[in-house]
Amino acid sequence: MNRIRPCVLAGCLGALFAPTAFAEEQAARLRELEQPATWAAPLLVQVAPDPPPAAPSPAPDDGEELDEVTVFGSGGYLRKNATSGTKTDTPLLITPQSIQVIPRQVIDDQGAIRITEALRNVSGVSFGTGAGRTDTFVIRGFAANQFQNGFLDDFNASISFRESANIERIEVVKGPASVLFGRAEPSGIINLITKQPLNKPYAALDFTIGSYSFYRPTLDLSGPLTADGALAYRLNLAYEDAGSFREGLPTARRIFVAPVLRWRLGPDTTLTFEGEHLRDSPRPYDQGLVAVGDGVAAVPFTRYIGNPGSLDINQSRVYAILEHRFEPSLSMRTALRYTALRDQPTPYNPLTGAGQVLADNRTALIGQTSNDGRTFETYFMQNDLTWKFNTGSVGHTALFGLEFGRLGLRTLFDSSPGGTLDIFNPVYPVDNFGAPQRVSDSISRIGTFGVYLQDQIALFENVQLVLSGRYDTYSADDFNFLRQTQTATYAEAFSPRVGLLYQPASNVSLFANFSQSFTPVTGLSATGTPFLPQRGTGYEVGAKAELAGGRLFANLALYDIAKRNILTADPANPLFSIQVGEQQSQGIEFDIAGERLPGWNVIASYAYTDAHVSQDNVVAVGNLLPNAPLHSGSFWTTYRFRPESALSGLGFGLGVFAAGERTGDLQNSFTLPGYARTDAAVYYAQGNFRSALNFKNLFDVRYFPGADLRTRIAVGQPFTVQATIGWQF
Repeated sequence: MNRIRPCVLAGCLGALFAPTAFAEEQAARLRELEQPATWAAPLLVQVAPDPPPAAPSPAPDDGEELDEVTVFGSGGYLRKNATSGTKTDTPLLITPQSIQVIPRQVIDDQGAIRITEALRNVSGVSFGTGAGRTDTFVIRGFAANQFQNGFLDDFNASISFRESANIERIEVVKGPASVLFGRAEPSGIINLITKQPLNKPYAALDFTIGSYSFYRPTLDLSGPLTADGALAYRLNLAYEDAGSFREGLPTARRIFVAPVLRWRLGPDTTLTFEGEHLRDSPRPYDQGLVAVGDGVAAVPFTRYIGNPGSLDINQSRVYAILEHRFEPSLSMRTALRYTALRDQPTPYNPLTGAGQVLADNRTALIGQTSNDGRTFETYFMQNDLTWKFNTGSVGHTALFGLEFGRLGLRTLFDSSPGGTLDIFNPVYPVDNFGAPQRVSDSISRIGTFGVYLQDQIALFENVQLVLSGRYDTYSADDFNFLRQTQTATYAEAFSPRVGLLYQPASNVSLFANFSQSFTPVTGLSATGTPFLPQRGTGYEVGAKAELAGGRLFANLALYDIAKRNILTADPANPLFSIQVGEQQSQGIEFDIAGERLPGWNVIASYAYTDAHVSQDNVVAVGNLLPNAPLHSGSFWTTYRFRPESALSGLGFGLGVFAAGERTGDLQNSFTLPGYARTDAAVYYAQGNFRSALNFKNLFDVRYFPGADLRTRIAVGQPFTVQATIGWQF
């Protein structure tokens, strides 16, 4: 890690958050709503309330409770357990990997409607641009895969913004994670955990209104359906109607319905059905601004490069999850997921966007896309068997898992090329398009299989060893109707992980890990040879600590990740590729979250990220990877006056989210300037009533969150005000 520079921020923050006394009154009402769980099922939203740092025991803790954070102003920035790192409910303090958790309370306090807003709180996370309709994330310099309840969510994530109404928390696992999650980039994974039924009746109604004609009511209902609580439900509803600061874009509208039904068949068996349906129509298609020279074109933020277009998006998910405990130390979880997704340009508003800026640095070529769009369908099954046992004085938590998946994709698009627009003196509408041409007509069928084994070993009371391995196969059959060609792809890979953790004190742990990832590569070389999967290899060392009497949790990590088998141009055959590219990322990350004093919550992060090209035959070695700032960080804090105070019910929030200069493409042909965005909030709650006033981008900073190409540069939202009122029963 010779390129890593010293960082003293961790020491400064550590001095700030010294131990003080802890008051539990803030969470009293929260605990009344929490649901006791019969056992710790992998990937269920269940954590021990404040588990001591101890080795995994053969028997689960019957006192575990649902980690549900819906009570306004109840605290809840600290989470000490996570399921995504090991697929078992394990304290973060004894998990030998860097994992950050964003609880629901942070999402609510910041008025975060999009997942992107919540993930600004995590070190090393930056953003691309999803054409104004979806989220794209970068972790440690590499693209990050999204998951939901442990299932890969690639197709869903590529269509529309993920709805946040039914998200209970977000877990971010850093570094290669293929050992438990299969094909994934070496950056890590983002796992969204959904809300689950509560044992007591609960209702929350909220209405948010904001700048640019933003309106959003949400409803969250839960409770038992039978007297004995064996049957319980959760229902989240959301409607959104939103204008835009970007000129000419149509009003966006979305409807979201997410029911959950949990049936406790017996003391040891639970069956859960969960569904989601999102109708996002019209969803404006906004590629943002364009690059001119080595920077972003100096045009107004509001300018749309083309004719504003929109999409009609429908997506549905259905889950069925069976959990059974054979005995206190042996349990099983079987989960099925089906998804159906469709997006297409709206007939009255076809998609347009800049494809290239000409040599005069002012004329943009504009294309127009229409026709049937894309249709996705996926089937996945996971089966996990967890066994806790001892061999002498050594404790084990063994996990054996199988995963099957079938995915289908149908794509059909027409394009009308030839339009032009002067970006500095535009004349609308653009109407000088050529005749429509079929540019995409294909069908893809993908099959996946994975088998994995993991053992969390408590070698001693203060030493944890995690050994994991996974074998995956991937097969794809792609047929291109335009070229009348068929391409078959097959890949297999073994992904290991080794993690070691040592606790010199009960509230401090030191850890190190080694892990690998794999991503299949479609296509053939000039000689007809199938490409090898891209492989990622990561090394990480770090320290974790519970500070301030257990009210704060801090994580410090140093890492080195290399990604190889990257496609580059074949110098002997320009129409083909070869696999000689390699990229590397090294860095330091620090995260801290929790309650500094009664009523005073904080979540903060810092990242130093050196992500660059380490080997290539086209791109210059040393070029920085796009959307990966060298320095980035965040700080958000809230304070609510105590019940005995004369200002009881009043609260305030303030935060800064910053990123340094970033390159916008792999060729480093242009850069995005650094920025520091300031947000603030005011809260008031009495009885069942609650309210919040969020000020986003308080100083109206002009900034660009990320870019995918020279013609796709995301535009940060200017100063906005967002007011929320709600009632909770």
